[in-house]
Amino acid sequence: MSSGRKEKFLTLAALDYSGKSLNQLKKLCRQVLEDGMHGLCFSPYTENQKPGVQITEDQIRQRMEIIQPYTKWVRSFSCTEGNEMIPRIAHEYGIKTLVGAWLGEDGEINKKEIENLIELANEGYVDIAAVGNEVLYRGDLTEDELLSYINRVKTVISDIPVGYVDAYYEFTDHPRIADVCDIILANCYPFWEGCDMDYSLLYMKDMYQRALKAGNGKKVIITETGWPSKGTNLEGAFPSYENALKYFMNAQKWSKEEDIEIFYFSSFDESWKVGAEGDVGAYWGLWDKNGKLKF
Repeated sequence: MSSGRKEKFLTLAALDYSGKSLNQLKKLCRQVLEDGMHGLCFSPYTENQKPGVQITEDQIRQRMEIIQPYTKWVRSFSCTEGNEMIPRIAHEYGIKTLVGAWLGEDGEINKKEIENLIELANEGYVDIAAVGNEVLYRGDLTEDELLSYINRVKTVISDIPVGYVDAYYEFTDHPRIADVCDIILANCYPFWEGCDMDYSLLYMKDMYQRALKAGNGKKVIITETGWPSKGTNLEGAFPSYENALKYFMNAQKWSKEEDIEIFYFSSFDESWKVGAEGDVGAYWGLWDKNGKLKF
């Protein structure tokens, strides 16, 4: 990053936050939230729950009611274990849906996920379909296996965009996946690449540009981005309440000014995620695990 680009970003950041107290930042963040956002990643699991547990309609409705005033879209990650109710309930609340089928190493589960995604789409509850999430990043499926699942869904669903969600650079590394997708669904996390908070927005913009290039003109949606409010640092990326507020505001400001569609990660804190992501995993939500807004 050139010194000129750094200085430009720091000047923009200073205009927003220099000299602001924590209380002032909280008020600013609340204003940004109340102005509304494009999308939120929907966290359905309450305390002592995790994937594998059947979630209930009541808990989905309770959380959907909390976020409904603030977002136009929600993103769901699975079409089984009760998650298939999320798109139906979202549409009841007037929220559009990016619906994901969770794919992994178990072929039978994958089959059910795909069947349910197709059923939901045919019933009119899916506005964008995502066939898999970070499957290539985890190494759960080969590129050919993933292509087969995406093509199967595309042959059945013709009236809505079909894509695949992964880290932005995976579309560069797997051009056949980028080619088959109607839309590029890119996860962009400056935090997970150890980026200092001061340069995180500029870094996310670079990630977005790389996804655009990989898509050869296709629309790009940022399907996940966020910053944890607590936990252990990763190189120059430090979780903190203040940094989480600033990152959220920067992302939403950019989203509105440049018409970038972003699904912010995440709606609610989820304690179960500490196993896979370390202590920061539990603190990505705008609301805490009990459904209380953090600011």
